[in-house]
Amino acid sequence: MKPILARGLTALLLAGIFGSTHAQEPPAAGASPRIDAIRKAGELRVGVLQNAPWLIENTTGNGEPWSGPAWLLAKEYARLLGVKLSTVPVSHETKVPVLASNQVDMTISPLGETPERLKVVDFVTYSTTSVCMFGRADNAKLAKATSVDDLNRPEVTIAYFTGGAEEGWVKERFPKAKLRAVASSGATAPVEEIMARRADAAPINRVPWVGLQQKVKGLAVLPKDNNCQGSTEKASPVGLAIDKNQPAYLDWLRQVAKARKAQLDADEARVIGALK
Repeated sequence: MKPILARGLTALLLAGIFGSTHAQEPPAAGASPRIDAIRKAGELRVGVLQNAPWLIENTTGNGEPWSGPAWLLAKEYARLLGVKLSTVPVSHETKVPVLASNQVDMTISPLGETPERLKVVDFVTYSTTSVCMFGRADNAKLAKATSVDDLNRPEVTIAYFTGGAEEGWVKERFPKAKLRAVASSGATAPVEEIMARRADAAPINRVPWVGLQQKVKGLAVLPKDNNCQGSTEKASPVGLAIDKNQPAYLDWLRQVAKARKAQLDADEARVIGALK
């Protein structure tokens, strides 16, 4: 019975493996005009613009020109399609319009998924961006807080950049706190307000927090989960984008991204670790 059971388990495992591989095979000819065009051209054109930790440009002249989860995923798409990967530089202004104008097959410069963007492109999401709250570790108000909710108090002052991405969120998230709006200094967060004790806490994206805590000693962060990397505050999906109305192409891209999720997460963690 044991050999039979072992053979049965092996068969199930192999079926799962091959089933997963089969699901990631590109659609057959005629199913996706986009994939047909990519195969005919012999190249997958991807729009690139650095956005850590998902896409990092290598300017040393040695090794691959790009790295990060977005690059790994793009390489996997090209491998499965049997074509070369060609990069097309884009800017913040053009990374979405190049899709409708057919200058690229996808933009792998990481984009946050928003209602406005969903009207014109479809997303293949593989990560998220989120916000944490930081302050001085020796600040008693921050030290006794166990969660971000504990900062929503009248005695807590929260600083934020006027016109910054977190302004609206701060006003909605902390209606009971005292809010302090300051002009942007070009920094990633209002650190000066925190260090001068004019504010008890301030928001910062989870990615630049890793570097900030190394440069400025004596800071603490909420939520504490995985040093802010597990935060779900102001969470927004992040991924690559393609032009709309390409269902077969989109479905296949999402299948591959889902199958490679663990690898993409590991590479993101590697890049974030290197930012320290």
